[in-house]
Amino acid sequence: MTGSVTNMERPGQKLGLLMCIALVMGNMIGSGVFLLPAALAPLGWNAVIGWGVTIGGTLCLALVLARLARLLPGGTGPFTYAAEAFGPGVGFIVAWSFWISCWTANAALAVAATSNLSIIFPGLADEGQTPALIAIGFIWLFTAINLLGVRKAGGAQVLTWALKLLPLLGAVVVAVWVLGSGSVTPPALANAAPVSLGNIGSAATLTLFALLGFESALAVGDRVKDPEKTVPRATMIGAVATGIIYLLSCTTVTMLLPVETVQASNAPYATFFATLVSPAAGQLVALFAAIAALGALNGFVLLVGEIPRDMAQKRQLPSLMARENRFGAPLWSLLLASSLATLVVYANYSRGLAGLFNFMVLVTTSTAIIFYMAAALAALKFERQRRIAASPRFAALTLTGFIYSCWAFYGAGIEASLWSLAMTATGLPIYFAMRRSTPARCEEAPIA
Repeated sequence: MTGSVTNMERPGQKLGLLMCIALVMGNMIGSGVFLLPAALAPLGWNAVIGWGVTIGGTLCLALVLARLARLLPGGTGPFTYAAEAFGPGVGFIVAWSFWISCWTANAALAVAATSNLSIIFPGLADEGQTPALIAIGFIWLFTAINLLGVRKAGGAQVLTWALKLLPLLGAVVVAVWVLGSGSVTPPALANAAPVSLGNIGSAATLTLFALLGFESALAVGDRVKDPEKTVPRATMIGAVATGIIYLLSCTTVTMLLPVETVQASNAPYATFFATLVSPAAGQLVALFAAIAALGALNGFVLLVGEIPRDMAQKRQLPSLMARENRFGAPLWSLLLASSLATLVVYANYSRGLAGLFNFMVLVTTSTAIIFYMAAALAALKFERQRRIAASPRFAALTLTGFIYSCWAFYGAGIEASLWSLAMTATGLPIYFAMRRSTPARCEEAPIA
């Protein structure tokens, strides 16, 4: 851990409000919204309702996490909140599951970037090792950027955040234009699924992946300037802004193209622009969608390094995970997480881009939900203890967020849920081994 305290306290290595908002929105606006129309199109109006349910549930959870960030500023949120409420053992399991969701998300994002580039380079759509190797190359490119320090990663996040907003907002502008001119009539949803609770649940689970990342700022709280104010603001601003953009943009794509066209597309936004504007516009949007996935990849690479580093400093993981390079970056944590993401991509390349992406979406979503459930329960406990200002409205919103999390976990399906639980359970031997080696220190480790 040589030099870790100095690097943590160095002002130049801290994230401000703009970078935190870019981290939140950049991690939320990744691959999901650009690829999900293909899965949502057959659900028709269920998808619109599902977006509403997901955005509402996510905002409830964002409010809960923002309140927790004010109570417990700094530290790593996935560990801090659960450990403060339920002890270091629960904190470890929650942080471990959240860390898994981050590096599996990295695998999905790298695949998504390659999938969008297949519109420009059709050879990438073929099954085989080449697309997998390109995706792996993206993982290690952004690992190298993050190894240069958190400020370098934050600067890259601001740049990609601005670029990825263009196709999302552009889709809404195109929709207003074509509907206003009368040049396009929305196709009838003849082949879409009827509205039902089950179909809405499927849509809500799929859309949750696109909204993962609203917790990103609080996951790196000790790397933020004035975290007590900055983290809650960034969390709420990012979640609200992204939710509104998603609802308008994704609904536009699914409603203005035939269901069969969207469902068969590797890059639905590119298909939307190619059909309604021009083929050249479609290729440009495919490039921007790839940039969006890469921007989110950059943000999640930052998270997968920070979480093990913080846990190692609390003696929950071996001290090797806390070692930093001369730029203050957690060297071995980043290398481990990127190696695991690489193995996932390469071991599953035979599924093809679409199959691999869908598999990683479900595993990532169901694993991340564990943190959301724990945070909601922690907030309810703190409110009962009067550590958080008690109010019936906040309690109702917290309970709503918890119920939504449970529903989304169930909606992910039995296979993904079992995968997430099994992967989370792999952390138990590590926790008990660390506890046996330094029992007193594990119990007395600082929480925030």
